[in-house]
Amino acid sequence: MRGAPSVPPPGVAYERDGPLVRAVGGFRGFVHGPRDTGVRGAELDRLIARQRDRFAERGETVEWRTHSHDEPPELPGRLRAAGFTPGATMSVLVGESAELADGPVLPEGVVLRRVEDEDDMRRVAAMEATVWHMDLSWLAGLLAARIRAAPDDVCVLVAEHEGRVVCAAWMFLWPDRRYAGLRGGTTVPEWRGRGVYRALVAERARVAAARGVPHLQVDASADSRPVLRRLGFRTVTAVTPYVWTPPTAR
Repeated sequence: MRGAPSVPPPGVAYERDGPLVRAVGGFRGFVHGPRDTGVRGAELDRLIARQRDRFAERGETVEWRTHSHDEPPELPGRLRAAGFTPGATMSVLVGESAELADGPVLPEGVVLRRVEDEDDMRRVAAMEATVWHMDLSWLAGLLAARIRAAPDDVCVLVAEHEGRVVCAAWMFLWPDRRYAGLRGGTTVPEWRGRGVYRALVAERARVAAARGVPHLQVDASADSRPVLRRLGFRTVTAVTPYVWTPPTAR
């Protein structure tokens, strides 16, 4: 449930540094690593500093995600000491694709579509931005780039009512093909609690099962965790993003 996509999106390059892989050139950088970095103490500090300094050279923000079961336990503290700021901790839940593929009937008038066109990605980003009151203009480009790079590894779904996007969700297949990561799932307020979100979970589960991917994984907020647990997901760990932003971040 970790690691960089097997094929980097257009404009993104991978750089290896010991146990880590840097993804540079996207809307923000990412550091991907194994459960155990294999280094401790001053050597770990130097490894962290090299990542920070590389992204500083590029003027890019970088995100390094840590899990509660990662080693060494000192990693979060050393990231903070290097200037990384922790974001909100989320629960990591997993479920079985085949068991989750049966979902509720969509409300009358709601249509579910799989989309790949960049115009649809912009509609998804606009809906997300409206709900969360954030600038998410980068999201359309990210989704479109991931589809262009590896169309078989990405599934983007929208639920629409009278032509309006009322819920959107997507799924990325992990490189080992044992897990598919569920992302998105934002529903506009007036359509919450009516089975739309659950229907998009079920459709992504169906797609994953059809491709032979047995497990689904979600980084769940406090809002979505109860819904997912009722559907049959179980909590396995927690994840915290650590973000470093240089003064000249673009």
